Amino acid sequence: MAVALPKNFSEVRQQFQEPLIRNSFFIMASSFVAAGFGFFFWMIAARLYSQADVGIATALMSSMGLLILISRLGLDQSVIRFFPTRDKNKVLGTALLVPTAAALGAGLAFIAAVDVVSPELTIVRTIAPLYLAILGAYSITWVLEGAFNALRKSEHYFTLNLIYGSRILFLFPLVFLGATGIFSAFGLSFIIGLAFALVLLSRCSIRPELGVDRAFLREAWQFSAGAYVAGILMSAPNMVIPIMVLHVLGAESTANYYITYAIVSILFMIPYAFTTSLFVEGSHGGEMKKSVLRTLASMFALLIPAIIGLSLFGEPILNLIGKDYVEGMALLRVLAASALFVSLCQTFISIAKVRNDIRSLMIVSGFISVALLGLGYTMMNRFGLIGMGYAWFGTYAAGTVLIGVILKKKGWI
Repeated sequence: MAVALPKNFSEVRQQFQEPLIRNSFFIMASSFVAAGFGFFFWMIAARLYSQADVGIATALMSSMGLLILISRLGLDQSVIRFFPTRDKNKVLGTALLVPTAAALGAGLAFIAAVDVVSPELTIVRTIAPLYLAILGAYSITWVLEGAFNALRKSEHYFTLNLIYGSRILFLFPLVFLGATGIFSAFGLSFIIGLAFALVLLSRCSIRPELGVDRAFLREAWQFSAGAYVAGILMSAPNMVIPIMVLHVLGAESTANYYITYAIVSILFMIPYAFTTSLFVEGSHGGEMKKSVLRTLASMFALLIPAIIGLSLFGEPILNLIGKDYVEGMALLRVLAASALFVSLCQTFISIAKVRNDIRSLMIVSGFISVALLGLGYTMMNRFGLIGMGYAWFGTYAAGTVLIGVILKKKGWI
């Protein structure tokens, strides 16, 4: 089945009316806005705060992201998968209450055990109430973002990302707090975003019932459990790596890695946008073969020139943030090249979710997670920070080969 790219504005406008393309556009625009605000956020933070403060703050944010990841229980994915067929208010209420309670419990455990888990982050004990408040807001907004996508209202997701840009403004008055100031600026934007998200949700005629819908949990359990484990396996490395870099190479290298990754994440968000929309459309019963082909064609049409551009102009971008960060250019190029393989892996994961193929989902996500962390640790000890880039490229290239084997075995290609 051939997939033609639009040749004029009229065809562009026509394609934009289709949910797959429209939602992909807003999710991708949200990613670009988030990346743009993130760029300026870290550029300003790098100039106002010390490199050590930036390193500690990024590790704090990564620890929070890891707690959110652990506590989601796959219900954020079940919102997308089951919204078209079940009571949306009950589904969303359950998906808000259960993961947020789990996140706060995990947050308390982390604070109590921080001396053992990550001695470098003992600062979290002095800011425990703030940490837990931001953790709760972060957890709720995470689920609501997925709900807007599931409703095919990704323009509201875009609005939230505009609001999150307020974190830049908070950097200036909080500079006297050091690493805590950076972390507080990050968290306050989510608290503000939560208030706006509830308003936008009411405009969609959705009012979450804050209770546990046991019938929904029973029906969604198998899918939620599989999506939960796969989500942890795929996303945990992003949260663990900054902490691992801090342990192996120190705070300065952690800052270099985080800043470089924040820039390259512009590329990674292109496949994220299209494959998320693919998952939504598949859950609504869209024709998968046509949707997959359109997803791949659209992704690569944007991704290839973006990789080339970032590889050519990455150095001046890093220099804008600070001269100390230019040494991350080699890492930037390797991470950028890996985006091609990342896009193929993410496409397969969306297909597996729609087909409820939990076994394949677990195999691919498990391989990528173990290989990325194991190879990353080994390569960093041998090559330094660039070793983490080698690990990204090698892991996702091998993951793409594994996916080809699975697709052939199942007769999907």
